[in-house]
Amino acid sequence: MKINMNKIRKWHRLLAPIMILPILLTVITGVIFQIGELGGFEDKVNWAIHWHKGDFGYIDFQKSFPFLNALGLLFLSITGFSMWWKNRRLVNSRN
Repeated sequence: MKINMNKIRKWHRLLAPIMILPILLTVITGVIFQIGELGGFEDKVNWAIHWHKGDFGYIDFQKSFPFLNALGLLFLSITGFSMWWKNRRLVNSRN
């Protein structure tokens, strides 16, 4: 089965900017909460752990947020790796 690299690039280019936002939110809020916990003022950064888990006040994604993050990261990793591998094979075949 031949993989259409143009479609993979198109999907990767489309989803990468969308998926980077929740992943960055998870990373940044996790770091903020850990620093607050280590500094002894976790009560002041308690909001960060709620955002980290996907609890945004009225909108509660606590059950789906980790799954969507993982699914998006897995998809971007697979498409990115496949584009890199294909490009690597082309460069090696030219040498």
